[in-house]
Amino acid sequence: MDHPRAGMHYPRSLGEFQAWFSTDAACLDYLEWLRWSRGFVCSHCGQVDGWRLGDGRFMCTVCGHRTSVTAGTIFDRTRTPLSVWFTACWLFATAKDGTSALGLQRALEIGSYQTAWAMLHGCDRCSWPRAGTASWHC
Repeated sequence: MDHPRAGMHYPRSLGEFQAWFSTDAACLDYLEWLRWSRGFVCSHCGQVDGWRLGDGRFMCTVCGHRTSVTAGTIFDRTRTPLSVWFTACWLFATAKDGTSALGLQRALEIGSYQTAWAMLHGCDRCSWPRAGTASWHC
């Protein structure tokens, strides 16, 4: 993927966003496409052969390493549904004047201010390149 294109690689509008990411399964499918667009690659040994386990994780057929599509991301080990996370990221990315944790908590009806704050800072951490690199990984 050379340059991401609206409507093809990411949604163009709120309506399109809601259609694309209405369920956690849809969010997982999108993350899988982003992470392994050419198929599963083991993060442990680098091999391209693996299968999906019953719990949704992937297992490398070479080294036996198990991983999930969310491993190593801001979504790793979260108890918050991915559809809520995706909506938080959308709101963060599309807010012209920024967004506050309290505003995010109210908009997404999140019970805990601390959860909203952590989500907001996770989105913020992923929106800036790491020091000394030109990559935008979080």
